[in-house]
Amino acid sequence: MSAVDRLPTVSLAELNERAELLTRTDRKYVIPAGDLDAVLTGIPGMRVLEIDGRRSSRYESTYLDTVDLDSWTSAAHRRRRRWKVRTRTYADSGERWLEVKTRGRRGVTVKERLPGSGDDILVIDGGAGAWVRGRLAAAHVHDVDPAGLVATLHTSYRRTTLLLDGDTARATIDRDLRWVSGHGTAEVGDVLVVETKSASARPGPLDRRLWELGHRPTRISKYGTGLALLTPDLQGNRWHRVTSQHLASRLTLHTGVLA
Repeated sequence: MSAVDRLPTVSLAELNERAELLTRTDRKYVIPAGDLDAVLTGIPGMRVLEIDGRRSSRYESTYLDTVDLDSWTSAAHRRRRRWKVRTRTYADSGERWLEVKTRGRRGVTVKERLPGSGDDILVIDGGAGAWVRGRLAAAHVHDVDPAGLVATLHTSYRRTTLLLDGDTARATIDRDLRWVSGHGTAEVGDVLVVETKSASARPGPLDRRLWELGHRPTRISKYGTGLALLTPDLQGNRWHRVTSQHLASRLTLHTGVLA
Protein backbone atom coordinates (compact mmCIF):
# COMPACT_ATOMS: atom_id res chain seq x y z
CA MET A 1 0.00 0.00 0.00
CA SER A 2 1.41 3.38 -1.01
CA ALA A 3 1.62 6.47 1.19
CA VAL A 4 -1.25 8.03 -0.80
CA ASP A 5 -3.43 4.96 -0.15
CA ARG A 6 -2.83 5.26 3.59
CA LEU A 7 -3.88 8.89 3.88
CA PRO A 8 -7.29 9.90 5.29
CA THR A 9 -9.60 11.49 2.74
CA VAL A 10 -11.22 14.87 2.15
CA SER A 11 -14.21 15.63 -0.09
CA LEU A 12 -14.07 18.10 -2.96
CA ALA A 13 -16.56 20.39 -1.24
CA GLU A 14 -14.49 20.53 1.94
CA LEU A 15 -11.25 20.98 0.03
CA ASN A 16 -12.62 23.96 -1.90
CA GLU A 17 -14.18 25.45 1.24
CA ARG A 18 -10.92 25.30 3.16
CA ALA A 19 -8.26 25.85 0.51
CA GLU A 20 -9.57 26.72 -2.94
CA LEU A 21 -6.59 29.08 -3.35
CA LEU A 22 -7.33 30.67 -6.70
CA THR A 23 -4.87 33.36 -5.59
CA ARG A 24 -1.76 31.74 -4.17
CA THR A 25 1.99 31.28 -4.01
CA ASP A 26 3.16 28.23 -5.99
CA ARG A 27 6.29 26.11 -5.77
CA LYS A 28 6.91 23.28 -8.24
CA TYR A 29 9.18 20.27 -7.94
CA VAL A 30 10.07 17.51 -10.41
CA ILE A 31 10.85 14.24 -8.61
CA PRO A 32 11.26 10.55 -9.50
CA ALA A 33 8.02 8.63 -8.95
CA GLY A 34 9.85 6.26 -6.60
CA ASP A 35 10.53 9.09 -4.12
CA LEU A 36 6.87 9.87 -3.45
CA ASP A 37 6.34 7.56 -0.46
CA ALA A 38 9.34 9.05 1.35
CA VAL A 39 8.07 12.58 0.61
CA LEU A 40 4.57 11.96 2.02
CA THR A 41 5.31 9.66 4.96
CA GLY A 42 5.13 11.24 8.40
CA ILE A 43 3.65 14.65 7.56
CA PRO A 44 0.87 15.15 10.14
CA GLY A 45 -2.64 16.26 9.19
CA MET A 46 -2.37 15.58 5.47
CA ARG A 47 -5.48 14.33 3.64
CA VAL A 48 -6.07 13.22 0.05
CA LEU A 49 -8.97 14.24 -2.17
CA GLU A 50 -11.23 11.28 -2.97
CA ILE A 51 -14.05 11.47 -5.54
CA ASP A 52 -16.26 8.43 -6.17
CA GLY A 53 -13.63 6.19 -4.60
CA ARG A 54 -10.80 7.59 -6.77
CA ARG A 55 -7.71 9.22 -5.29
CA SER A 56 -6.52 10.52 -8.64
CA SER A 57 -8.33 12.12 -11.56
CA ARG A 58 -7.62 12.60 -15.26
CA TYR A 59 -7.09 16.19 -16.38
CA GLU A 60 -6.87 17.65 -19.87
CA SER A 61 -6.01 21.21 -20.83
CA THR A 62 -5.90 23.04 -24.15
CA TYR A 63 -3.84 26.24 -24.18
CA LEU A 64 -4.91 29.20 -26.29
CA ASP A 65 -2.37 31.73 -27.53
CA THR A 66 -1.92 34.36 -30.20
CA VAL A 67 -0.53 33.29 -33.57
CA ASP A 68 2.74 34.94 -32.47
CA LEU A 69 2.75 32.95 -29.19
CA ASP A 70 2.63 36.04 -26.99
CA SER A 71 1.55 34.04 -23.93
CA TRP A 72 4.45 31.59 -24.29
CA THR A 73 6.91 34.42 -24.95
CA SER A 74 5.81 36.39 -21.90
CA ALA A 75 6.66 33.42 -19.67
CA ALA A 76 9.79 32.36 -21.56
CA HIS A 77 11.32 35.80 -21.10
CA ARG A 78 9.91 36.34 -17.60
CA ARG A 79 7.96 39.41 -18.51
CA ARG A 80 6.05 41.09 -15.74
CA ARG A 81 2.66 40.83 -17.48
CA ARG A 82 2.49 37.07 -17.91
CA TRP A 83 -0.80 35.41 -18.81
CA LYS A 84 -2.35 32.13 -19.90
CA VAL A 85 -5.75 31.27 -21.32
CA ARG A 86 -6.76 27.61 -21.38
CA THR A 87 -9.62 25.19 -21.20
CA ARG A 88 -9.60 22.67 -18.37
CA THR A 89 -11.49 19.39 -18.64
CA TYR A 90 -11.97 16.97 -15.76
CA ALA A 91 -12.01 13.88 -17.96
CA ASP A 92 -13.63 11.55 -15.42
CA SER A 93 -16.73 13.74 -15.07
CA GLY A 94 -16.67 15.74 -18.32
CA GLU A 95 -16.77 19.05 -16.41
CA ARG A 96 -15.16 21.88 -18.39
CA TRP A 97 -13.91 25.36 -17.53
CA LEU A 98 -12.37 28.31 -19.32
CA GLU A 99 -9.50 29.65 -17.21
CA VAL A 100 -7.31 32.74 -17.19
CA LYS A 101 -4.10 32.76 -15.17
CA THR A 102 -2.16 35.98 -14.53
CA ARG A 103 0.48 37.27 -12.14
CA GLY A 104 -0.69 39.37 -9.23
CA ARG A 105 1.19 41.58 -6.81
CA ARG A 106 4.44 40.14 -5.45
CA GLY A 107 4.40 37.41 -8.07
CA VAL A 108 1.38 35.48 -6.78
CA THR A 109 -0.63 33.38 -9.22
CA VAL A 110 -4.21 34.52 -9.87
CA LYS A 111 -6.54 31.99 -11.51
CA GLU A 112 -10.10 32.85 -12.57
CA ARG A 113 -12.60 30.43 -14.07
CA LEU A 114 -15.74 30.45 -16.20
CA PRO A 115 -17.90 27.33 -16.67
CA GLY A 116 -17.92 26.04 -20.25
CA SER A 117 -19.35 23.21 -22.29
CA GLY A 118 -18.80 21.68 -25.71
CA ASP A 119 -16.16 22.36 -28.33
CA ASP A 120 -17.24 25.99 -28.63
CA ILE A 121 -15.18 26.75 -25.52
CA LEU A 122 -12.16 26.87 -27.87
CA VAL A 123 -13.68 29.87 -29.65
CA ILE A 124 -13.40 32.86 -27.34
CA ASP A 125 -16.07 35.30 -28.47
CA GLY A 126 -19.26 36.86 -27.18
CA GLY A 127 -19.67 36.77 -23.41
CA ALA A 128 -16.66 34.53 -22.94
CA GLY A 129 -14.54 36.92 -24.97
CA ALA A 130 -15.64 39.88 -22.86
CA TRP A 131 -14.90 37.90 -19.69
CA VAL A 132 -11.38 36.98 -20.85
CA ARG A 133 -10.70 40.55 -21.95
CA GLY A 134 -11.80 41.82 -18.55
CA ARG A 135 -9.61 39.36 -16.65
CA LEU A 136 -6.57 40.26 -18.74
CA ALA A 137 -7.25 43.98 -18.39
CA ALA A 138 -7.40 43.61 -14.61
CA ALA A 139 -3.84 42.24 -14.84
CA HIS A 140 -2.81 45.16 -17.10
CA VAL A 141 -2.68 43.03 -20.25
CA HIS A 142 -4.44 45.19 -22.85
CA ASP A 143 -3.08 44.13 -26.25
CA VAL A 144 -4.65 40.65 -26.55
CA ASP A 145 -7.78 40.06 -28.64
CA PRO A 146 -9.55 37.00 -27.17
CA ALA A 147 -11.26 36.30 -30.52
CA GLY A 148 -7.83 35.90 -32.13
CA LEU A 149 -6.58 33.20 -29.76
CA VAL A 150 -5.96 29.74 -31.24
CA ALA A 151 -5.32 26.32 -29.71
CA THR A 152 -1.56 25.68 -29.59
CA LEU A 153 -1.01 22.78 -27.16
CA HIS A 154 -3.01 20.01 -25.51
CA THR A 155 -1.85 18.43 -22.27
CA SER A 156 -3.11 15.46 -20.25
CA TYR A 157 -2.07 13.94 -16.95
CA ARG A 158 -3.37 12.21 -13.84
CA ARG A 159 -3.58 14.33 -10.68
CA THR A 160 -3.70 13.55 -6.96
CA THR A 161 -4.65 16.49 -4.71
CA LEU A 162 -3.70 16.88 -1.05
CA LEU A 163 -5.06 19.13 1.71
CA LEU A 164 -2.25 20.08 4.06
CA ASP A 165 -2.43 20.60 7.79
CA GLY A 166 -3.83 23.95 8.88
CA ASP A 167 -6.33 24.04 5.98
CA THR A 168 -4.54 26.95 4.30
CA ALA A 169 -2.49 25.00 1.76
CA ARG A 170 -2.91 22.26 -0.78
CA ALA A 171 -0.64 20.33 -3.09
CA THR A 172 -1.02 18.48 -6.36
CA ILE A 173 0.91 15.50 -7.71
CA ASP A 174 0.79 15.06 -11.49
CA ARG A 175 1.93 11.93 -13.32
CA ASP A 176 1.69 10.44 -16.84
CA LEU A 177 2.27 13.81 -18.47
CA ARG A 178 1.60 13.97 -22.20
CA TRP A 179 1.75 16.89 -24.63
CA VAL A 180 0.26 17.05 -28.13
CA SER A 181 0.63 19.78 -30.75
CA GLY A 182 0.61 20.04 -34.51
CA HIS A 183 4.34 19.26 -34.41
CA GLY A 184 4.12 15.92 -32.58
CA THR A 185 3.76 14.33 -29.16
CA ALA A 186 5.85 14.08 -26.02
CA GLU A 187 5.32 12.02 -22.88
CA VAL A 188 7.32 11.43 -19.75
CA GLY A 189 7.21 8.39 -17.48
CA ASP A 190 8.24 7.73 -13.87
CA VAL A 191 8.40 11.45 -13.15
CA LEU A 192 6.08 13.47 -10.92
CA VAL A 193 5.40 17.20 -10.88
CA VAL A 194 4.61 18.19 -7.29
CA GLU A 195 3.17 21.66 -6.76
CA THR A 196 2.55 23.26 -3.38
CA LYS A 197 -0.05 26.05 -3.25
CA SER A 198 -0.39 28.34 -0.28
CA ALA A 199 -2.03 31.62 0.65
CA SER A 200 1.26 32.54 2.34
CA ALA A 201 4.72 32.93 0.81
CA ARG A 202 6.17 30.91 3.66
CA PRO A 203 7.18 27.31 2.89
CA GLY A 204 4.89 24.65 4.34
CA PRO A 205 5.59 21.20 5.79
CA LEU A 206 5.56 19.52 2.38
CA ASP A 207 8.07 22.06 1.02
CA ARG A 208 10.34 21.43 3.99
CA ARG A 209 10.12 17.65 3.56
CA LEU A 210 11.00 17.97 -0.13
CA TRP A 211 14.00 20.14 0.76
CA GLU A 212 15.13 17.63 3.40
CA LEU A 213 15.18 14.94 0.71
CA GLY A 214 17.21 17.09 -1.67
CA HIS A 215 14.42 18.32 -3.95
CA ARG A 216 14.42 22.03 -4.76
CA PRO A 217 11.83 24.16 -6.55
CA THR A 218 12.12 23.81 -10.32
CA ARG A 219 11.03 26.10 -13.13
CA ILE A 220 8.50 24.04 -15.02
CA SER A 221 5.36 25.06 -16.86
CA LYS A 222 3.28 22.47 -18.63
CA TYR A 223 2.59 24.96 -21.40
CA GLY A 224 6.05 26.46 -21.61
CA THR A 225 7.88 23.15 -21.37
CA GLY A 226 5.58 21.29 -23.76
CA LEU A 227 5.67 23.93 -26.46
CA ALA A 228 9.46 24.22 -26.19
CA LEU A 229 9.80 20.44 -26.55
CA LEU A 230 7.53 20.17 -29.57
CA THR A 231 8.30 23.32 -31.53
CA PRO A 232 11.76 23.02 -33.11
CA ASP A 233 12.26 26.72 -33.84
CA LEU A 234 11.50 27.81 -30.28
CA GLN A 235 14.31 28.12 -27.78
CA GLY A 236 13.89 26.30 -24.47
CA ASN A 237 14.69 29.50 -22.58
CA ARG A 238 14.00 29.18 -18.85
CA TRP A 239 12.87 25.53 -19.25
CA HIS A 240 16.11 24.23 -20.73
CA ARG A 241 17.31 22.90 -17.39
CA VAL A 242 14.14 20.95 -16.60
CA THR A 243 13.95 19.43 -20.09
CA SER A 244 17.66 18.53 -20.25
CA GLN A 245 18.15 17.37 -16.64
CA HIS A 246 14.85 16.33 -15.09
CA LEU A 247 12.93 14.98 -18.07
CA ALA A 248 15.43 13.97 -20.75
CA SER A 249 16.17 10.40 -19.59
CA ARG A 250 12.45 9.57 -19.25
CA LEU A 251 11.12 11.45 -22.26
CA THR A 252 9.52 9.91 -25.35
CA LEU A 253 9.40 12.49 -28.14
CA HIS A 254 7.86 12.19 -31.60
CA THR A 255 8.24 15.36 -33.67
CA GLY A 256 7.94 16.25 -37.32
CA VAL A 257 4.53 14.62 -37.75
CA LEU A 258 1.03 15.99 -37.44
CA ALA A 259 -0.29 14.78 -34.08
